[in-house]
Amino acid sequence: MSQRLILATRNAHKVAELRAILTASGRAGGTALELVGADAYPTTPDVKETGLTFAENALLKAHALASATGHPAVADDSGLCVDVLGGAPGIFSARWAGTHGDDRANLDLLLAQLSDIEDPHRGAHFACAAALALPDGTERVVEGRLTGSLRHTPAGTGGFGYDPILQPEGETRTCAELTPDEKNAISHRGRAFRALTPLIHELVG
Repeated sequence: MSQRLILATRNAHKVAELRAILTASGRAGGTALELVGADAYPTTPDVKETGLTFAENALLKAHALASATGHPAVADDSGLCVDVLGGAPGIFSARWAGTHGDDRANLDLLLAQLSDIEDPHRGAHFACAAALALPDGTERVVEGRLTGSLRHTPAGTGGFGYDPILQPEGETRTCAELTPDEKNAISHRGRAFRALTPLIHELVG
């Protein structure tokens, strides 16, 4: 018997990435999990990300979907935090250029803002909060991060968002040049959801 677990995103890239992460790290016994994206419930309204932190936004989305569907839901909120910008774009990463989800515009604007910043000062990290919410209101949230530095020009065609300019510590490639398995092994999202997986099995089955 399987338990349906809803991934609170309509971003196809994230659905695939999170499904791979949770499947790979959730093979221990218990109830089998049927992982589906929010598109399986097309009448569920989008949730406004009104929180002031990644954790608050992740919990808002997870609770909204759990309440609307009657199934446990997981959600994440993530973004790029640039040292010299005081942690920005942060929670505004997906709409840094003004239009939510315009990856190229966001990336181009950020590179323009950092055009005069030299390599030693281009430190940044991806941050992710992953949340689990049950229909009864139970909640858990964990966080993960991937630290690195920002390239001056994009490189690679994989991934999404700011992946083409973030080069992880110890790497010579950007996140967009890594294979999906390589990226999942070290990514902020991978770390957060691997930490959340034992809680999913404890609370969901």
